Amino acid sequence: MPWRDDPEAYKVWVSEIMLQQTRVDQATPFYNRFIERFPTVFDLAEAEQQDVLKAWEGLGYYSRARNLHQAAKTIVNDFNGKLPSHYDDLIKLKGIGPYTAAAISSIVFKQVKAVVDGNVIRLVTRFTGIKEDVRLQDTKNRVQDFVDNEISADLPGDFNQAMMEMGAVVCTPRNPLCDNCPLQVHCVAYQKAQTDTIPYKSKGKKKPHHHIAVGIIERENNELLIALRPNDAMLGGLWEFPGGKQEANEDIRDTVIRELREELGVDVKITKPFMNLKHVYSHFSITLHAFMCTIEKGIPKPNSSQQIKWVKRSELADYPFPKANKVLTEGLMEQGQQQMDL
Repeated sequence: MPWRDDPEAYKVWVSEIMLQQTRVDQATPFYNRFIERFPTVFDLAEAEQQDVLKAWEGLGYYSRARNLHQAAKTIVNDFNGKLPSHYDDLIKLKGIGPYTAAAISSIVFKQVKAVVDGNVIRLVTRFTGIKEDVRLQDTKNRVQDFVDNEISADLPGDFNQAMMEMGAVVCTPRNPLCDNCPLQVHCVAYQKAQTDTIPYKSKGKKKPHHHIAVGIIERENNELLIALRPNDAMLGGLWEFPGGKQEANEDIRDTVIRELREELGVDVKITKPFMNLKHVYSHFSITLHAFMCTIEKGIPKPNSSQQIKWVKRSELADYPFPKANKVLTEGLMEQGQQQMDL
């Protein structure tokens, strides 16, 4: 973990934001590229949001990047470019909650603040034999009380990182490495052979699945139309091909025609299907249906986006896109290259 080699406040903060929804092995290459692109909080604060989102592209949960960018501006303007050292000030920054504030304040500033994440919850419930549903706030509070009691006053950062790593590497969700665990002698779940039933987590709601149709509108000079999502929407600040959700009993081709009329104020003709792909988000999944289109009537306007833009296929790589749309852009650029090679 490169941020452990150099536990400077800015770098620990960036790493903790990335690790909110991403495993260490996935986050590390993104972290290295991000720090190379924005080596200081001043570089991040002065950057354009589009550049920040482009550097974040592929990591997902893009509100983290927007919040990180906004918090960097606050740190520069209100704290002279230095990350605040106190938990109560950290937690007021955009994108920083109790867990992240505790992690930063303990690792960087040696404050005695215990962290609780999924790894810590699993480790503590097994160790203490807590059988109640970990979705319940009361269960989380019991775990928090335990680690608040046990945290090292001298090395709070080391304690927190050790707890998180024990959960991630040893006390894993399935097939925990109990034979290699230094806590096994006192672990209730191990002693009672209950590591497969603790922690108990009730079933969540079934994720809905949606069919989404988008139009890849091409005009005579081979330029394509892309739209910038509103900042306050899901995937805000990213570019996309316009479209939307299929309505009940609606043919998917009719969906794209309707959506482009609503979003852009134009009537389009579908020339051919381009690609279908599946994608999973945290709370739902989609099948994305993309169609090549041309405008038959009207001039496109950004009725539901920040702005629209005509771009060449080769320029698509310059813009930050959500992952599903990114697959489309890569296919379009490859197709364009093949046409040039003929």
